[in-house]
Order: sequence, then structure tokens, then C-alpha cells
Amino acid sequence: MQTKLKKHLKTTELFFKGSSFYRGVVLTIAIVLPLVVLNLLDLFAFAPAIALGTFLNAPSDVPGSLRRKINGTLISVALTVIVTFLVLVTKPVFIVLILTIAVLSFLISLISVYGFRASLISFSGLLAIVLALAVSKPDLNSIIIHVGFLGIGGFWYLLVSLLSYWIFPKKDDDQLLSDTLALTGQYLKIRAKLLTKPNKREKFSKKALIIQTQISEKHETLRELLLEGRKRSGRSFSNERRLLIFISLIDIFELALANTIDYSKIDTLFGLQKQHLSPFKKLNKELGNHLIKLSELLIKKGELPNIKHINKITDNTEKAIEAYVSEISLPQARDGAITMRNLQDYQKQLFQEVKAIRRVLTKVKNNAKASLVVQESKQFLTSQDYRFNILLQHFSLESPMLRHALRLTIAIVFGFVFGSLLDLKNAYWIILTIIVIMRPNYGLTKERSKNRIIGTIIGAMIATAIILITKNITVYMVLAVLSLTFAFSLIQQSYKIGAAFITLHIVFVYALIEPNAFAVIQFRVIDTAIGATIAVLANYLILPSWEYKNLDSVILNVITANSNYLRATKNLYHDKEANTLKYKVSRKEAFIAMSNLNAAFQRLTQDPKSKQKQSVLIYDIVTLNHTILSATASIGRYILNHKTTPASEEFDTIIKDITTTLNQSAKTLDSNKQIVVSEEKEIQQAHQTLQKHYAKLSDKRDNQIKAGQTLIDTKTLLNLQEAHLISNQLLWLKTLSTNLTKVTTKYHSVFN
Repeated sequence: MQTKLKKHLKTTELFFKGSSFYRGVVLTIAIVLPLVVLNLLDLFAFAPAIALGTFLNAPSDVPGSLRRKINGTLISVALTVIVTFLVLVTKPVFIVLILTIAVLSFLISLISVYGFRASLISFSGLLAIVLALAVSKPDLNSIIIHVGFLGIGGFWYLLVSLLSYWIFPKKDDDQLLSDTLALTGQYLKIRAKLLTKPNKREKFSKKALIIQTQISEKHETLRELLLEGRKRSGRSFSNERRLLIFISLIDIFELALANTIDYSKIDTLFGLQKQHLSPFKKLNKELGNHLIKLSELLIKKGELPNIKHINKITDNTEKAIEAYVSEISLPQARDGAITMRNLQDYQKQLFQEVKAIRRVLTKVKNNAKASLVVQESKQFLTSQDYRFNILLQHFSLESPMLRHALRLTIAIVFGFVFGSLLDLKNAYWIILTIIVIMRPNYGLTKERSKNRIIGTIIGAMIATAIILITKNITVYMVLAVLSLTFAFSLIQQSYKIGAAFITLHIVFVYALIEPNAFAVIQFRVIDTAIGATIAVLANYLILPSWEYKNLDSVILNVITANSNYLRATKNLYHDKEANTLKYKVSRKEAFIAMSNLNAAFQRLTQDPKSKQKQSVLIYDIVTLNHTILSATASIGRYILNHKTTPASEEFDTIIKDITTTLNQSAKTLDSNKQIVVSEEKEIQQAHQTLQKHYAKLSDKRDNQIKAGQTLIDTKTLLNLQEAHLISNQLLWLKTLSTNLTKVTTKYHSVFN
């Protein structure tokens, strides 16, 4: 009980010190301050428009570079002003208003094709339609005044946002780094469970894929924040510290991916001797927990956690290897022992990266790793293409974004007409619910609908209880402000709780201006339920875009990225110094492509069961691509972190064959064309040569043991490890690439 209480207190402290709550406070101040000041100046008539302008333009202010933050907010201000003006001008004529809403909804929805920030600007534009419907302006003069002050509200928010950024410029950076550290820690803990729990591997593998996607998304945002910031403001100790942590996190992520083991081989090798793997599992788990503890130190002050117990577990892994060799005895134990050595080597590298993060958190000045020059850093940034041609490419019913825009437009128009014909009070709440809930993906729309309705009911029940207990206007004002702050703070973390606080805020605001607050609660719940129902039905019935129809390009991209990554790894083996940067860039592209495929598969699993066509086959494609990525990363990490022998011709031959096989899979998806493949006899000979090389090293070691040289020297150990890893991973990659060609061919025949 006491442990749970401490955990809850820690979570609460992290929330109040985090960037989400800080942003909620900033937005609340930006909205409330004009209301208070203009009321004191007896100019309150202009205050609501400024508050609306502030509220409307807040969504586009998301973590990212300062330049994009400013540009995004300015575009949002211009869009919301134009939209509000057009809706208010056409409001007196119902038919014209309907046409205006339809055209604006469609065009604004399409802005989302330009990426995440653009989708939030689009949301602000759609929100402007709703709030314009809530405003009544009798003539053109009053409309112009309202729109003018709405624009002032937008500029006011930008000013407050820039001021808050100046006060705490690294709040978002630290929060994102903290979140990424925590996610990486969770990922390591899941990977630990995969080692010794064969019956639950599929379950843990799916969890790992979800976390991988989340980590990759965080990495992309951090690249923009840290590398763009570095280009803009140059090198500083605080910037370098964050960049060092980020680089270590990328290395940890790659190390974890690189250690995706052939678990069927592990089960065969160790059988009933799995107890020898327990220290390795425990070490991964403890390293994960340690990263989670370090993540908290970026948000709140505290002492570094002790690492003595991790050192002790690390020693236990050495004892586990010795115990395994002693029990099985050499040479039978060699494959298992080398597998354990490779696992131990990986965990030692993980531990070194964790120690590197610890050193940065203690503010030790060691910037050796953060030596990226500006031209190099540009290659790691994913730039968004804003050409008009991008928009034109989506003017096809094959485009999920066009389908979503049409679907959303029809739902908005239907919701508004339905509410107007029934003469529902605050019928625009129906449209608001549709805009907030509706997403291109059916599963996410359904999930948000459920959470929205539950959150609204919870908020309504709490508001009802408070209004029954007290009739104090001061209490309503305080609760309206507090609920607004918590709504903004929690909406991204928990949509259900955020929706509850939004309902509380709306009810308390109406309670201040309208005696019958219970009627407001009633209509709020009804309108939310209607809007949520329309959103879900529209996603299911109107131009539905089921995920299985949109996978071809995503799968093609990940296969191509994996092929490029493998070629970059081959080049790295030949010349580390000349090819390290190209290797890391291709690694980034492969990780992003894999993350996109993971995300697409997650969306597929959220579709109705009847629409999850060939989900098992698609899951096979996902896992095969993920395993190919992991096996490639395993070779790359070994090359980067060890002094290796020269790459052999056989290595090049096999890599060429694997990339050719991957290209065959890509061609199958792209055009169903056949390409020339390598001679199977040549490939078999190359594999045999590599295996003979490992066997020769093994025989040499056996002779040393027979001669009484029981302790292995470092050079022999490293040569054995390298030969074992390269030979086995290439053989595995060959099998994986062949299997991938088979499943992509089957996939193409089923869907085309």
C-alpha cells in the first residue's frame, strides 16, 4: 500500500513539473488574462473574441523548432480569421451557410497532407467553423470588429507562447527526452521477457512493436528540436548535454533491435538449461528500470540511482557462462557459450550507454560524442515537402486523406443540418464532437468516441454534484479556470480524462451566465452522443478507407529501406571511417520505415474484424521485415564496436544475394516484374566457406584446450565471435529474405 502511494505521489509530482501541465497553465493564463484586464478597463465586450482567438490558435503550438512554431501559429491565425469571417458573413442565409461549411471543411481537412503540425493547423481551422456558429453578429461592422479581435487573440497567444519559451526554453526538450528514456526502459524490459518466455513471445513481440513505433516518433521530434536548435543557436553546454543523451538513446535503441535473437535457436541450444539465461534477463530488466529512473531526473531534481546492483548482475552473467560451459562442456557448449558471449557483449554496450547518460546528467563536460557538424546533422533531419504538387497528388479517391476529407465534410454538414432541423440547443456541439473525434482510421475514431462519451458523462456527473452542493459563483469561476488548465494538460495523455475536464469547464462557464446549468449538462451529453455516433457511422459507411488497402506503399518502403541499410552495412564492413555517416543515415531511414509499417499494422488491428483481411499474412510481413532490420543492425553494431577482420568475398556475395532477394520482394509489390537472381550454387559455396572458417577457428580452439590452454585469449575470442555472428546472421538473413519473397508474392496475389 505504501509503495503504491509513493508511486502515485511520484507520478503526480512528475505531472505537475512536466511540460504538459506547464503548457496548460500558459494557455489558461493567455485566455483568462485578457478577460480580467479588459473587464477592469470596462472593455469586456471585446474580451471574448480575444479569448476565442487565443484558444483557436493554441493547437498548432506543438514541440518543434522555434521557426516552425512561429510560422505555424501565424498560418493558423490567418486561417482562423478568414474562416470565421466567411462563416459569420454567410450565416444569415442557411443554404449559403451550408455550402460555405461544406467547402471550408473539405479544403481545411486537406491541409493535413502536409504533416502533423499542418494537421493541427487544420484542426484550428475546423474549430473556427464551430466557434463562428456559436457567435451571433448582426451586421458587417460587428463581424469585422469580432474578426479583428480574434486575430489580436491569435497574436496575443503567440506572444505569450514565445514568452513562456523564453522563460523555460528547454521544457519541451527535457519532457521529450524524459518520455523517450522511459519508453526505451519499457522496451528493454519487454525484450528481457522475450528471452525466457516462449509461450508469451507473440504477445510481448506485439507490445514491443507498439513501443518501437512510439520511440521512433519521439526520435523524429527530438531530431527537429535538438538538431534544428543546434543549427540556429550554435553549440552550448546545455544543448550538447541533451544531444549526448539523445545519441545514447539512439544507440541503445539500435543495440536492442540488433539483439533480436533467433529464439527458436535459443530454445534448441539451451533446452532445459534456460536457468543460465536468467542473469541476462534480469540485467536487461534492471537496465530498463534504471533508464526509467533516469527519465524522472530530467523533470525533477534528485540524486542518481545507485548502480552497484547492476554491476553485481553483470558479474553474474559471467558466472552463468562459466556454469553453462562447465555443465555442458566444450566443444558441445561452444555455440551456446558464444551466443551468451554475444548477449553479454550487447548488454555491456547497453550498460556503457546508460553510464554515458548518467555522466551527462551529472553535467560532466565531455562532448566528444556530440561532434556532428551542421552539414552532417542536416542529413538526419526529415524535411516536410510543402509544394502545392503534394496536395494535387491526393486528388484521387485512392488517397485516404481525400476520402477522410470527403467523409468529414459530409458528417459535419449532416450533423449541423440534423441539429438545426431538430432545433437542438447548442447544436454546434454536435459538429465540435465530430471534428474532435473523427480520424482517418475507423478504430481510432471508435476509441475516441467511446472515451469522449465516457469522459463527458463523468464530467457531467461531477459538475452536477458540485452544482447541487454549492451555488457559489466564486467557486464556479475558480473551478472553470482549474478545469480548463487540467483539460489542456491531460487531453494528449488521456483523452477520456481530458474530455471530463472540458465538460466541467463548459458547465461551470455556463453556470456563471445561465441559471439553469442542468439543462446545459443535459444538452452537452445528448449532443456529444449524437456527434460521436455520426462520426463512427460516417467512418464505417462513407468512403471507408480500410487499412489493408493502403499497405502496399508502406511495405514497399520498408523493404527498400532494409535493402539500402544492408548495403550500407556491407560498405561499413569494408571501410568504417568512410562509411559510418552513410550507415547511420540509412539506419535512420530503415527505422522510420519500420515504424511506419508497425503503425499501419496497429491501425489494421483496430479495424472491424471483417475488414482485417489477411491479418496473419500481413503480420508475417511485419515480423519478417522487423527481423531483417534487427539482423542487419546486429551486424552493423558489431562492426561499429569491434576491431574486425577484412570483409571476405563470400560476405559480399551473400549480401548481394540477400539484397537481390529483397529487391525481388519490392518488385513483386511494385510491378510484379521478375529480376535476375544469383546462382544458388554460388551462394551455397559462399555460406559453406564462411561456416568452414568458423569451424576452422573452432578446431584451432579445441586443439588449444587439448594442449592445456584452457583460458582463451582476447583475439581468438573476438575472431570466434565475429565468425559466429557473421556466418549465422547471414544465413538467417538469407532465410528471412527468401521467406519474405514468398509472403509478398502471396500478398500480391491475394490483393491484386
